[in-house]
Amino acid sequence: MTMSEMPQQTPGTTPLPSQPLVTVTEAAGQKVLELRAREGKADARLRLFVKSGGCSGFSYGLAFDSNLAADDLVEDHDGVPVVIDKFSAQYVDGAEIDYVDSLMGSGFAINNPNAVSSCACGSSFNTDGSPARAGGCAH
Repeated sequence: MTMSEMPQQTPGTTPLPSQPLVTVTEAAGQKVLELRAREGKADARLRLFVKSGGCSGFSYGLAFDSNLAADDLVEDHDGVPVVIDKFSAQYVDGAEIDYVDSLMGSGFAINNPNAVSSCACGSSFNTDGSPARAGGCAH
């Protein structure tokens, strides 16, 4: 790849990885676009984040966000901009954001190859194999 083929980076922001950190399924992308339009947030980005907590150690979060920090990574997935902060990036590299609509319920799901275990609720996970902690799911 020549220098002219490299993605352009704004000074003061985190360098872009050579491949996207995450993928977004068609169903998830369509749902994000639908929710942005319904909530009047057509320009908002989808922020994927990981926070400490939950019965397995970490939990996922998804939210619309118009703000960017200097170390945020921004990826475009067919018109769906996804923002991932530096802390979360290490835990979601290779993950897939999906939207599931079934008789048992509907919602976004994170399919993460880095998670070695998770709790029954599906929103709490860990990456080191440590046992789950008491305290319930992080909803």
